[in-house]
Amino acid sequence: MSEAGSDPASDLQPAARRVQEALAAKGLSLEVSTFPAGTRTAQDAAAAIGCEVAQIAKSLIFRARSSNRPVLAVVSGANQADESRLAALLGEEIGRANAAFVRERTGFAIGGVPPIAHVEPPVTFLDSDLQTFEEIWAAAGTPNTVFRLTPDELAAMTEAPFVELRRG
Repeated sequence: MSEAGSDPASDLQPAARRVQEALAAKGLSLEVSTFPAGTRTAQDAAAAIGCEVAQIAKSLIFRARSSNRPVLAVVSGANQADESRLAALLGEEIGRANAAFVRERTGFAIGGVPPIAHVEPPVTFLDSDLQTFEEIWAAAGTPNTVFRLTPDELAAMTEAPFVELRRG
């Protein structure tokens, strides 16, 4: 976290700085925070932050099979994404994206993919279960950075709908 009066992005790694700058460009006063213990998984993030695993908004990248577009599912940390439901919403079969596809299309490595600031804007869907919380936490570009936001801020910044994504 930055000191009062300093530039919040100045002490961040380049990927996290890109997220901080994207938040500012959207007119949001949200701040990227660094957790040395790491926030690579939803469980790691919740433990570092001190929140429920379900409050972690994990960004999962899939690959649309026909169009090869990136598809982003922002899912509650307590949930697994229902890939068949996601494919139905997209209107196209999807597959898991490998690490190279994720980095190439988003500009971020798995474990730090944020919901915004992607190299190629993905087709995005938001897990409706995230709406049950006043605040949630999303990855901010690296495996040890996150930012706090509200579900409404997530919907506004991604311009994406909340839909039923939970498997089971």
